[in-house]
Amino acid sequence: MQGAAGGHGGSGSSPPPVLVRVLLFIAGLLLTGATVMSAVRTVILPRSAQSPLTRFTFRGVRVLFRIIGGRARSFGWRDRVWALFAPIGLLTLVAVWLTLITVAFTLMFWAVEQAGWARAYHVSGSSLLTLGFEGVSGVFLHTLSFIEAALGLALLALLITYLPSIYGAFARRETLVALLETRAGSPPSAVEMLLRFHRVGMGDRLGEVWLEWERWFAEIEESHTTFPMLNSYRSPQADRHWVTAAGTVLDAAALTLSTGEEFGPPEAALALRSGYISMRRIADFFGIPYDPDPSRGDPISISRAEFDAVVAQLVEAGVQVRDDRDEGWLDFAGWRVNYDTVLLDLAELTMAPYAPWSSDRSTPRHSEPRLRRWGFRSSESLEKRS
Repeated sequence: MQGAAGGHGGSGSSPPPVLVRVLLFIAGLLLTGATVMSAVRTVILPRSAQSPLTRFTFRGVRVLFRIIGGRARSFGWRDRVWALFAPIGLLTLVAVWLTLITVAFTLMFWAVEQAGWARAYHVSGSSLLTLGFEGVSGVFLHTLSFIEAALGLALLALLITYLPSIYGAFARRETLVALLETRAGSPPSAVEMLLRFHRVGMGDRLGEVWLEWERWFAEIEESHTTFPMLNSYRSPQADRHWVTAAGTVLDAAALTLSTGEEFGPPEAALALRSGYISMRRIADFFGIPYDPDPSRGDPISISRAEFDAVVAQLVEAGVQVRDDRDEGWLDFAGWRVNYDTVLLDLAELTMAPYAPWSSDRSTPRHSEPRLRRWGFRSSESLEKRS
């Protein structure tokens, strides 16, 4: 009679087999563990760690944003839409965590209490949100209810404490990105950066700038792999972006090291090495392929004609450059090859705005990265299109 009243299927229905109850309880435990581990990897663990649940959630939100953003609209429209992607994705992730915890404890309450699915769901929701409108009896059920309530509070507390960390890292990143507009123009350009420092007579002060960016690269490596959604947080201005800023500084350092001695090559070399290492670590997180040990003569996306045109601009402005242009080109290509493909793929992934030598040579629509794991387009189909 108790089983019929509990909603097991009507009069005369027998309680579920013990094996079914045990399996459902174990399934609830495993689902709870997977959800907690996702939260730990995403929020608490201070290092790069993949979470399949987090990746799947953001992938689903990304697909929705691709539909809303629309391929035929202007970049300004897509920028306004995609500015909401990371914040909404983060809120969706928390909602997914809470939903999975509710489902997991519904399974466990049903397996223990055997009072029907509706009753188990009500108890689980009441416990998770600490509403208390559904009570339970027995030490074991009370313990389950307390654990679920603690998990619900913990997940919400994690979000509250997580946001200041994200926005603190975002603010530190954007400070130098904003300063780059005055130093390298908008959109930022490596040659414009060198020319502006030369025009104001601060070519010998670029060493300090290289040191600033060396620290900046080290910081974004840590923050953008620990908090991967930061990669999708867009700058307050549509024409600014952390990827194009990184590409501008890396190219400026590579030009400095390959064409002249005016701007302090030792500091430039440190900034460049710090830069391509950090960009590679971020690429590793997203599964972007690259050659970890490229050779000096490997091809790059910059042509010799583009390099010569930039050097001509420097010469015309009175910047001292090396006489051996062939050797200078080989040196520049030898530096650029360390970050060339990574830079272009990150520009695609983050839909970076136009900037020379970075997003200007990624896919035309800036919304179709060649990453199969994100579920958009395989590298084979992209090669056929291009």
